[in-house]
Amino acid sequence: MIAASPNKLYSILIADDEVGYRESLRKVFEPQGFRTILSSSGEEAIEIVQVEPVHLALLDMHMPRLSGLETLRIVKQINSFLPVIILTADTNELLLQEALKAHAFSVVGKPVSKDLITYLVTRALQRSRAQG
Repeated sequence: MIAASPNKLYSILIADDEVGYRESLRKVFEPQGFRTILSSSGEEAIEIVQVEPVHLALLDMHMPRLSGLETLRIVKQINSFLPVIILTADTNELLLQEALKAHAFSVVGKPVSKDLITYLVTRALQRSRAQG
């Protein structure tokens, strides 16, 4: 009998308006045993956080209507302990400052390597587990 992956306990919300990017991140995390929940917008991500057990959120910075940063701020009002990683094609100092002020775990440039995003998700979940 094969033991269940300890990661199966964790759900990762992936919010990005580009379906290909959402799917590529899903393909990184599902084989590692994570449950992934995909969202195409900030509004949808907020709805998911309100009703689903989410342990970590990956939010694209540039989505229609609500940006990743705006979504982060609202999500933190719903669940202040939820670790959030912002993904962006154009990192800049102002975004970094605003994201950290809003309590993002990290801001990562796109494209991101499988190793880096896996490392950051693992660290964020470890920190979240230690605080909880």
